[in-house]
Amino acid sequence: MKNLFWLFLLSTLFFNTVRAQSGGSTQPGNATLLSGTVIDSTARKPVSFATVALLKSTTITTGTTTDEQGRFSFTDVTPGSYTLTVSFVGYRTTTRPGVTITAGQPTDLGTVSLRADTRTLGEVNVVAQKPLIEDKGDRLVYNAENDLANAGGTAVDVMRKVPMLSVDLDGTLKMRGSSNIKVLVNGKPSAIMARNLADALKQMPANSIKSIEVITSPGAKYDAEGSAGVINIITKKAITGTNGSVNATGGNLNRGLGLNLTVKGKKLGFATQLNSDQYRNISSSSGNRTTLVDGQPAGDLYQRSDRDNISLSGNGTMSIDYDPDSLNRISLSATAWGGNFPNNVNLYTRQTDAQGAVVQEYDRAIRHRNPFGNTEFNLGWTRTFKQPGREFSVLSQYSRTPDNYFYDLSQTTPGSDATTYLERATNYSRNKEYTLQTDYAHPFKLNWHDTTTAKLEVGAKTIRRDIGSDYLIESSLTGREADYAIDPARSNQFTYSQQVTAGYASLKLDTKSKWSLTSGLRLEHTRIMGDFPTTNTSFSNGYTNLIPSVTLAKTMREKHTVKASYTQRISRPLIWYLNPYRDYTDAKNVRTGNPYLSPELTHATELSYSTFNKEGSSFNAALYWRQTNNSIEFLTTVDAQGVGLSGPQNIGRNASYGLNINGVWQASKALSVTVGTDIVYVDLISRALSLRNRGWIGNFNATVSYKLPHDLTLEANGYANTGGVALQSDYSGVFFYGLSAKKEFMTKKASLTLNINNPFTPANILSVNQFSTTFVAQQRLAFVNQSVRLTFSYKFGSTSSGSGKTSRKIANDDSKR
Repeated sequence: MKNLFWLFLLSTLFFNTVRAQSGGSTQPGNATLLSGTVIDSTARKPVSFATVALLKSTTITTGTTTDEQGRFSFTDVTPGSYTLTVSFVGYRTTTRPGVTITAGQPTDLGTVSLRADTRTLGEVNVVAQKPLIEDKGDRLVYNAENDLANAGGTAVDVMRKVPMLSVDLDGTLKMRGSSNIKVLVNGKPSAIMARNLADALKQMPANSIKSIEVITSPGAKYDAEGSAGVINIITKKAITGTNGSVNATGGNLNRGLGLNLTVKGKKLGFATQLNSDQYRNISSSSGNRTTLVDGQPAGDLYQRSDRDNISLSGNGTMSIDYDPDSLNRISLSATAWGGNFPNNVNLYTRQTDAQGAVVQEYDRAIRHRNPFGNTEFNLGWTRTFKQPGREFSVLSQYSRTPDNYFYDLSQTTPGSDATTYLERATNYSRNKEYTLQTDYAHPFKLNWHDTTTAKLEVGAKTIRRDIGSDYLIESSLTGREADYAIDPARSNQFTYSQQVTAGYASLKLDTKSKWSLTSGLRLEHTRIMGDFPTTNTSFSNGYTNLIPSVTLAKTMREKHTVKASYTQRISRPLIWYLNPYRDYTDAKNVRTGNPYLSPELTHATELSYSTFNKEGSSFNAALYWRQTNNSIEFLTTVDAQGVGLSGPQNIGRNASYGLNINGVWQASKALSVTVGTDIVYVDLISRALSLRNRGWIGNFNATVSYKLPHDLTLEANGYANTGGVALQSDYSGVFFYGLSAKKEFMTKKASLTLNINNPFTPANILSVNQFSTTFVAQQRLAFVNQSVRLTFSYKFGSTSSGSGKTSRKIANDDSKR
């Protein structure tokens, strides 16, 4: 009720402001004399940023552009008769003669339709492109396709350059210091991203990424998942017509092949994308851990390891769109991911007692395999209307994700080849998901001197998830294959089901005085049930959450925007976190999940300012506060025998206070500079565990790009962070830097891109200090990121403009949680 009260109060203040300003907007000299809305004649959707001009004879007297809703207006125009022209790339110019403007009598032209220009395009010389960083009001966009340093790399390389994001050496992605992020692909969830985000980013080719959207304050339409916010990866899509592209990358760490193909007719369209990728992961580590009993040292553990693994993965997408008429679209798509991510390790372990005597010493050769896959099918129907912005859709989705883990290890005594112990394990994991969703959007005008437009969005959704894990561990205490026996104490079965039912309502108000208010409520009910058949135990839980969101923005002089927002977020535990499977590949450091985790609830507030100019320069700054209650953190405990057990647990509070600044300086048509920084103070506390850790975290990134004659572009980029804090650890900072060069030829249909990363740094070093009431530890990790790669890309086929329609798909923002 308190949240509803604040929403009502803010809405009332907003409406009073609108009334006051609308009363002033009718003064002579400021009144709107001519207005209208530009729409696509086929899709019946608004055409944003179209050019609208008024002509006397053949001379242009004044002009403007449409806003994001396709609206335009003219003020202070001399009364008389004019010819109105509307034009936009990919459409035929529309001309409307005999438009009469009378003093003191506003004229609304209604809708002005633009017809698609279906003529095949010849050679097109691009004279301008989107800036690297764009502020879209409710999201910040990094246009990855305009950054040549990304060619041939992976999504990890892309993420390191995105404002407000940071990537650790092990691939852990964070937004404003928090790793609790929801990652979408083209507005919908990816099971591969949910299963293990760090691994998935390493396997996604950067060549397939068009842009990255960072949404720090998602509205009610989004699932309430992800306490830090939402990241939406937009992949490249071919232009309408019969066309495509191929690319190939070779290098010491990255290799890959890619194909895109699109065939689009008047009513039927087909598109496919295929990618294969090979990634080499080289790293080593060494560390020392002291066990504490009643605060006193009780033993010491020293370990060192090295690994050199090559992962293979591939993905493919196929989609078919059918337009029976100009207002309906039926879409069918299928996506498949698959691959194997090995983690073979050579591990040396030495354990000593409190007096320094060796208790145990051995070498282990560990062979760890993770064959994974995902298939997903989407079927949807979207109905548009003649009224621009009005839309109704019914969407469905089915996905299946087998995610299996196998390892076997052999243990020997240092200096001897004789095997003293064998162990092997299988974990067959499965995940099926069924989703049904419906949404309706309805724009309308409020009768306040025609100064305010509104858009109401409502929808409902249900998700059913069925998950299971069967794991079996066998060991041979003699070191002989014939003596393998099942270890019942470490084997189990686990089944889990989750039902999420949600409904939302959101209202957005925009005034001609450039005020904007978006407020909404989302109601979600979650029901979970788990079962361990082997041990004959089970659990169940259910909870309901009402999630409010509100954003108030004001744009001044067309290019200065101030915004304030508040939202709540809920984070259900990852399936990765819930699975109780215990990984014993390192007997001294066991990892497990926790099926009894509770969800997190986060409060997030933000105050931001952004501006830009016509040359492409922009500036964005934001102050933010985020507090997560019942926060999920990975914690480690060490028993008296020196064995560590790590797993996720609900702790107390995780609070963050920060400032992020991002800027793009377009010094000239040839030179552009992009910089960004994020500074955040993190305070983690668990009263139940008597633990607290806090400190500052900062990161900085910069990119300089210069275009030379003869279609040659050079670029330099760098990234650095100061390290960070977790509830039980502090870790040091890291840095990356690189040089790139791109040469286009064959009338820009083909290109070669050379990337050199960390040329003077053979390996990045990360130092970690851990502490608890049961242990203290120091660890040093080294990751090889020194790389060279060369990427060839070729575009083929013809292009023409299309209907402007887009296909909608399910977006489970809390997928696999």
